[in-house]
Amino acid sequence: MRKIIKDKAIVDDDWTVLTLAEGEAPEAFAVPAGKSLVPLAVWEAQRGNLRQRPDIGVWIASHERPEALRDDVAALPVIAVDFPKFSDGRGFSIAYNLRTRLAYQGELRAIGDVLRDQMFYMQRVGFNAFATREDRSIEDALKSLDDFSEAYQAAWDRKMPLYRRVQRAQAGN
Repeated sequence: MRKIIKDKAIVDDDWTVLTLAEGEAPEAFAVPAGKSLVPLAVWEAQRGNLRQRPDIGVWIASHERPEALRDDVAALPVIAVDFPKFSDGRGFSIAYNLRTRLAYQGELRAIGDVLRDQMFYMQRVGFNAFATREDRSIEDALKSLDDFSEAYQAAWDRKMPLYRRVQRAQAGN
């Protein structure tokens, strides 16, 4: 069974990421039984039936908007964001918007070209699960979540920037 990192631990991945074949219509896509992450287009086309299933999550491509899930975030146990290549950073904004603007509280998973070097920053914008590339060490990737002991900027995981968290001695004392 494939492994992922979830909440800073390596666990079995019991979700299957489903994809549409080229030219396949989202409304005609057959969603199998079992824990499945469906493309956003399938969710939108079959929302009425899929919303009743607790074993359905959605994955969002980097060119799609998270606002499409505005009315559904409370019903989704997992939302995944696809990183088609490491240089495509749109997934960071999608995750941040899901957490801050849409108040998503469930599992937020990074999928696709997920590399160790970006995972510390991914968790800062709200990701708590990572499906790393299979050609890379998941144990090494797990260590990356603690690469830095402190962050200067405010983010989803720490609302106050460092300069507001550190008390400094006043000049002249």
